[in-house]
Amino acid sequence: MPELLSKAEVDAFLAAYPDLKGVDMLLPDMCGILRGKRIGAEALDKLYEKGVQMPGSTYLLDATGQNCETLVYGTSDGDPDYPCFGIAETLKPVPWASSPTGQVIATMLDKEGEPFFADPRQVLRLAAQPLVDMGLTPVVAIELEFYLIDAEFDPAGRPQPARPPAPAQRQSTTQVYGIEELYDFEAFLVDVETACQAQNVPADTATSEYAPGQYEINLHHVADPVDACDDALMLKRLIKGVARKHGMTASFMAKPFEELAGCGLHVHVSLVDAQGRNIFGAETEDAETGLPVAPALKHAIAGLKATMPDAMAIFAPNANSYRRFQANSYAPINTAWGVDNRTVSLRIPRGGAQDMRVEHRVAGADANPYLAVAAVLAGLHHGLANRLDPGRIERGNAYDTPPSGLPLRWWQALKTMADSSVLPAYLGAHYCESYVAARSFENDNFQAHIPALDYSWYLRTV
Repeated sequence: MPELLSKAEVDAFLAAYPDLKGVDMLLPDMCGILRGKRIGAEALDKLYEKGVQMPGSTYLLDATGQNCETLVYGTSDGDPDYPCFGIAETLKPVPWASSPTGQVIATMLDKEGEPFFADPRQVLRLAAQPLVDMGLTPVVAIELEFYLIDAEFDPAGRPQPARPPAPAQRQSTTQVYGIEELYDFEAFLVDVETACQAQNVPADTATSEYAPGQYEINLHHVADPVDACDDALMLKRLIKGVARKHGMTASFMAKPFEELAGCGLHVHVSLVDAQGRNIFGAETEDAETGLPVAPALKHAIAGLKATMPDAMAIFAPNANSYRRFQANSYAPINTAWGVDNRTVSLRIPRGGAQDMRVEHRVAGADANPYLAVAAVLAGLHHGLANRLDPGRIERGNAYDTPPSGLPLRWWQALKTMADSSVLPAYLGAHYCESYVAARSFENDNFQAHIPALDYSWYLRTV
């Protein structure tokens, strides 16, 4: 059970912000979309006393916000309400709002007073428990890539990278790690930094990424996976809010442009024992990797490889997600692993023994961070518990190895997850069933639409 918001915390917040108009109560749903209610400042006692009522189906909506007919949650069960309570230490100001506003992450409790099974934060805690039972603490950091999109679409009605303030010209070349590209949107990035400080979001590095208008902001490592994912989701909300204030849209869509790089969610994770030692590090250099890599890291990587196909529907949660997986795109297309190699799925960055970690590079920025990290932790434990072997290391371009083992189409990924014998033990069987049913509902609806390309290719020719 997470620690819930207290009267003392609310009173202290109201004293610090006496002009407060209301607080956005935030529930992250299955898709990682924030839903909830705005609570007036005069009614904040509900967040810690009796709760704010919301239907349980809120966690299980599709990306368009509708109930999934493949689930009993919604109209089939009468859509009952459950109480939602604020979570301690998540009550923060919203600097980009036009009037004095706060926000708080909330959790839903079921009829027994336990966390509702479909809360992604609860799913992550469940998935982390086997590692905790081994006396290990997952230390997690998340990197998020996104595009700044212009308020106006191009003449063809398609989105385009945002135009910087004059006199700068619209970016048109890659310029990865470009410094001038950071100055193009300096005012935006400064406001993001200011908002991060106001909300205690531990972001530290901004990078111009591998496409015009694409950026990455990194978060600190945190010794609690749920806190790390709270940081990631609040950073996404913050970036979107600040971008809107600057007349732009910040998009975390996995592949918004056919010809440009996709957006990833990279998970860095290590495991620390009760004595504070990183179990992935060794005192001596490993001959295969040339780094102080312990056998535990190789077992963990093997587990991530073994469970990656089962979890692909989480790492790539919607139709657009699968457009990101292309050769030579810095989005992985197989389960390769390697040292300091950005063409693989599982990368070991160079460092000392205490720094040894794995960077999981598969998930798109559109993935729900709680579920993505839950799947990663499940893979880590699966590999450690069974002392799995990761196979040969990739020393060259992993794209030279044909795609194999990963379901790179949405329906394939959903079927693979449905058939999984491993993930349900970590994420919960009922949740896995519900996830597959909900995402299959959206997949079927997506496939029922006929895009313009169908008419262009087939209307007159077949």
